[in-house]
Amino acid sequence: MDFAAQPKPAAALGGVGSADGKIAYPPGVKEITDKITTDEMIKRLKMVVKTFMDMDQDSEDEKQQYLPLALHLASEFFLRNPNKDVRLLVACCLADIFRIYAPEAPYTSHDKLKDIFLFITRQLKGLEDTKSPQFNRYFYLLENLAWVKSYNICFELEDCNEIFIQLFRTLFSVINNSHNKKVQMHMLDLMSSIIMEGDGVTQELLDSILINLIPAHKNLNKQSFDLAKGLLKRTVQTIEACIANFFNQVLVLGRSSVSDLSEHVFDLIQELFAIDPHLLLSVMPQLEFKLKSNDGEERLAVVRLLAKLFGSKDSDLATQNRPLWQCFLGRFNDIHVPVRLESVKFASHCLMNHPDLAKDLTEYLKVRSHDPEEAIRHDVIVTIITAAKRDLALVNDQLLGFVRERTLDKRWRVRKEAMMGLAQLYKKYCLHGEAGKEAAEKVSWIKDKLLHIYYQNSIDDKALNEMWKCQNMLRSHVRELLDLHKQPTSETNCSAMFGKLMTIAKNLPDPGKAQDFVKKFNQVLGDDEKLRSQLELLISPTCSCKQADVCVREIARKLANPKQPTNPFLEMVKFLLERIAPVHIDSEAISALVKLMNKSIEGTADDEEEGVSPDTAIRSGLELLKVLSFTHPTSFHSAETYESLLQCLRMEDDKVAEAAIQIFRNTGHKIETDLPQIRSTLIPILHQKAKRGTPHQAKQAVHCIHAIFTNKEVQLAQIFEPLSRSLNADVPEQLITPLVSLGHISMLAPDQFASPMKSVVANFIVKDLLMNDRSTGEKNGKLWSPDEEVSPEVLAKVQAIKLLVRWLLGMKNNQSKSANSTLRLLSAMLVSEGDLTEQKRISKSDMSRLRLAAGSAIMKLAQEPCYHEIITPEQFQLCALVINDECYQVRQIFAQKLHKALVKLLLPLEYMAIFALCAKDPVKERRAHARQCLLKNISIRREYIKQNPMATEKLLSLLPEYVVPYMIHLLAHDPDFTRSQDVDQLRDIKECLWFMLEVLMTKNENNSHAFMKKMAENIKLTKDAQSPDESKTNEKLYTVCDVALCVINSKSALCNADSPKDPVLPMKFFTQPEKDFCNDKSYISEETRVLLLTGKPKPTGVLGAVNKPLSATGRKPYVRSTGTETGSNINVNSELNPSTGNRSREQSSEAAETGVSENEENPVMIISVTPAKNIDPVKNKEINSDQATQGNISSDRGKKRTVTAAGAENIQQKTDEEVDESGPPAPSKPKRGRRPKSESQGNATKTDDASKPLGKGRKRAAGSQEGPGGLEAGNAKAPKLQDGAKKAAPAERQIDLQSLKLLRRHSLNTDLADFKCGIAPARWLLMPCP
Repeated sequence: MDFAAQPKPAAALGGVGSADGKIAYPPGVKEITDKITTDEMIKRLKMVVKTFMDMDQDSEDEKQQYLPLALHLASEFFLRNPNKDVRLLVACCLADIFRIYAPEAPYTSHDKLKDIFLFITRQLKGLEDTKSPQFNRYFYLLENLAWVKSYNICFELEDCNEIFIQLFRTLFSVINNSHNKKVQMHMLDLMSSIIMEGDGVTQELLDSILINLIPAHKNLNKQSFDLAKGLLKRTVQTIEACIANFFNQVLVLGRSSVSDLSEHVFDLIQELFAIDPHLLLSVMPQLEFKLKSNDGEERLAVVRLLAKLFGSKDSDLATQNRPLWQCFLGRFNDIHVPVRLESVKFASHCLMNHPDLAKDLTEYLKVRSHDPEEAIRHDVIVTIITAAKRDLALVNDQLLGFVRERTLDKRWRVRKEAMMGLAQLYKKYCLHGEAGKEAAEKVSWIKDKLLHIYYQNSIDDKALNEMWKCQNMLRSHVRELLDLHKQPTSETNCSAMFGKLMTIAKNLPDPGKAQDFVKKFNQVLGDDEKLRSQLELLISPTCSCKQADVCVREIARKLANPKQPTNPFLEMVKFLLERIAPVHIDSEAISALVKLMNKSIEGTADDEEEGVSPDTAIRSGLELLKVLSFTHPTSFHSAETYESLLQCLRMEDDKVAEAAIQIFRNTGHKIETDLPQIRSTLIPILHQKAKRGTPHQAKQAVHCIHAIFTNKEVQLAQIFEPLSRSLNADVPEQLITPLVSLGHISMLAPDQFASPMKSVVANFIVKDLLMNDRSTGEKNGKLWSPDEEVSPEVLAKVQAIKLLVRWLLGMKNNQSKSANSTLRLLSAMLVSEGDLTEQKRISKSDMSRLRLAAGSAIMKLAQEPCYHEIITPEQFQLCALVINDECYQVRQIFAQKLHKALVKLLLPLEYMAIFALCAKDPVKERRAHARQCLLKNISIRREYIKQNPMATEKLLSLLPEYVVPYMIHLLAHDPDFTRSQDVDQLRDIKECLWFMLEVLMTKNENNSHAFMKKMAENIKLTKDAQSPDESKTNEKLYTVCDVALCVINSKSALCNADSPKDPVLPMKFFTQPEKDFCNDKSYISEETRVLLLTGKPKPTGVLGAVNKPLSATGRKPYVRSTGTETGSNINVNSELNPSTGNRSREQSSEAAETGVSENEENPVMIISVTPAKNIDPVKNKEINSDQATQGNISSDRGKKRTVTAAGAENIQQKTDEEVDESGPPAPSKPKRGRRPKSESQGNATKTDDASKPLGKGRKRAAGSQEGPGGLEAGNAKAPKLQDGAKKAAPAERQIDLQSLKLLRRHSLNTDLADFKCGIAPARWLLMPCP
């Protein structure tokens, strides 16, 4: 039944119900007016409803009889009645009236019709509550309207769209999950008839449908989404044109104002495509147009959309619309990185849902696997591995080949993803055999590939060595946990167990989640003794791979829960068991490896066919066995294995023999009792290696004897006595190995050899070796030479220094005061720049070696608490300045040693302050490395405090923020810091402070910013313990504090909060604050403060003065490197000839390309230039432009000193004999740490220019160079001033190592006698004892 296209009945137009015009009511129904009560009205209306429900269209008499009643029910009285039951009953009557009078309608006015349908629509809201007692009437109303299609009569109304929109919105809003399918079906019937039988769908009406597809609305009301989905499916033929017009307006014409849904077009397209692709037949070409947009973000949005459309499981869009598919594939090569990234991510879903498209994707993924962006290469791997894990058949060999290539990617993140992904595939298809033999064969190559990759000497990769080390560490943690289970329950035991569980969890994926699982596993272990036994067997040294497999299966079976197919707890336990189980190595595996190595030794292996020489194969095999000897020592215990190792010991290859000794050391604990034949053969070989082997062999031999033999004292004495008697300083090349052996023997057995070693130290090490220069070094101007070019005498001296340290580390006490004497000797080595005798016979490169050895020795002694206590602040400062040495390699190696000791928490916290001086390093890479070291050290200390509750008692030595007072004190005694008001010097101090503070202030943990500020403020209330009565020293200390406060205040708004607690200052460096002392003075002016914070560029001057009126530095000057600085170490002044100049320029270009290199290619260089008037004009032309520019020094300055040209380092000064005859002879260069000659000391006054501090040459080289005559005297590398122009240093207690001269050699015998009896010798009285 339908109203559409039906003529209106004549009777209805008249609006008359009966001849007399009275309203006829059904039998038994009295008149319904406003005079009756609501309840009575409802009662009567129910009877009317019943009457209309029973009427049909054929009852013509009744229709005519009740026409006035029908008109009466449409009056305003009923349509606006406040009672909802009245309105519902009236609506039901009206719906039946439309049914009864169809196709005619009793209402003639368009306005009345509109009011009636809006009224009925409002009543449909009652459908929302299915539990309402009136719900059946609401359902009847809906059913009646849908069956009759009553709303179709509204097509004749001009504003019918308003009615339809209201109806659609009402139905979408009331639908909910309590409705049955009939309700949804009637709603669909009602709305679909309007869409399909109307003249079109307006945009507003379309919006009322589409808004339910938007994700936000979809999530709020799933039923409204389903209703809209059903409606669109039913009306697809009619509504498609309207949808196409909407998207055309928005996508092509850019008219976003046509709809409020314009910003959701891509979401709508995705949903519409999922509902029925036919809805978008006309829209897809528009998307192809958008894929070629010039806006990268717009292309990205379209790519994201199409990725979902092409990748959805049931989509055939790629085959149905090939042009769009090809256009989409082109986005894999998009210039916009996010677009390429999104394209690659799509490929995973596409491979899994549409394997037939793999061929199209392969070529594009190949290109992207070489993408310059790391993230894209990473996602290519993720894409392929994800698909392969779903089903190996989804990826072809070519795609797996891309992953294989990326295992050698230059970025660790990509390599790791490739290796992990391949490992997961191998585990799934080979180890677990989840897809049969064919799949296993397809990925069988993965194991060999991964093992080859793992066993590489790479810094980033967690090599095979690291994997076994981590496994061994985790096994030890589990073993300790099981030991705790054997102990009686106590609070201490529970605390230790909790800490061990946290440590184990840290070694598992996702430690946060793993913690709960590990705790649960620990509870199971506590309750199940059999499970503990299985776990003990698994981690026992004798467990074989086969036994491990049985144990893992048994433990997993006990923990499995059949009712829980996915068990995260079990998965975690399996992961733990796999990490600790000996799945690779056992006695059988070691035996197999040894047999392979034997074949290489015998020459029967096919090493050459594999492209490896037999020697390389033997060496590599032993290196592998050496690593395994650390992690699986008991697996080596067999006569066959040890016989092979003895064979290696007899080989000429030093590396092979060294590795074999170390394997014996690690694994031979039972040789003496179980294998006497091996013991008797091994002992003489170890003795021979300790006496005449290489230094490394000697070290390992001594340690091996100490580790595996019970009569080690006898064995070591048989080595010590002949070696100590045969020491001969005249043959230094034969000294190195004996010194190494003696040093390690005295360290390992101090009770037996400490006293005999004392005489060796006094009579030979110091007197004959360190205090004599028997050979003359090569004067080539280099600051560093390769190991093979270092003279035997210097190598012997380096080993002698190490021997002193090992001797002291073995004793671990300072009862004889030998440590004081040794520290003074080492300090003297640093003060004299490595030339302890000051005879100038030793080369610059050898001096660098000795400086490094001395600095490293002090740092090594500081790791022992008893020696750390006696290291004076002055000695600490000398050691610290090694990190600013003029030689690049010295700085580099010293920093690495410092970092290594700090990371292991072996060094006191004050040594971390040394890294602040790295801000002055001229090489960018060195500064970056130092910053990374700082980050690592700080994170380790903070993590240690978190993981160890007891560490809170030692916060003073652990909390990273406590490095601030040490840093302030160190910088206050920086030899470059000579004038507390010099802005350039203060700027250097600020850079050093910020270098450290920037890392510390990354996070404001526990209000640490305020804590550091409080420390700086408290230091100003103390005095410098190094020189408490020296006002200038204290002023410099307070000035550095003010610079630190300035930096902290400028970088943090949180520093003004209250400090969580009052910091404790180290008494070794600061005095106790006086009760009435108040220091609120500002030591830097406001103008200086602004200059420091704004970073106004400093004027560029010549860098690198040596002589300072302050303490000795132990370092040489250098300047910051620039792109054009040369790295030559050749003495330019001695040979200013064309060939030298060309060589310098060639080396300069190499340095510019490499950025950082050794001193032979050092990026920083110092060239000593004689006054311009004394240089031959022809020679002068050979100087490069930078040097020539800065070489035009004013004549009065030229008379006073030899000037250092900017941009140069590592070139030593011209000797006296080489000075041009036409000029005055240059005075000899003073040693650092020495006071000027007595002639100059008498001159107490000085001009301002002469008193300008002689910069240490560590300032950054500015971008611009000064013109002629623009060199600062304060930055010149000058010899001693003999004309009285140099100011004498004030008498003071502080180190001022210049103030103490070395005694001449005639006092040496007295000093050595003092060394023997423990008295501090005058020869090394370079600083007062504490």
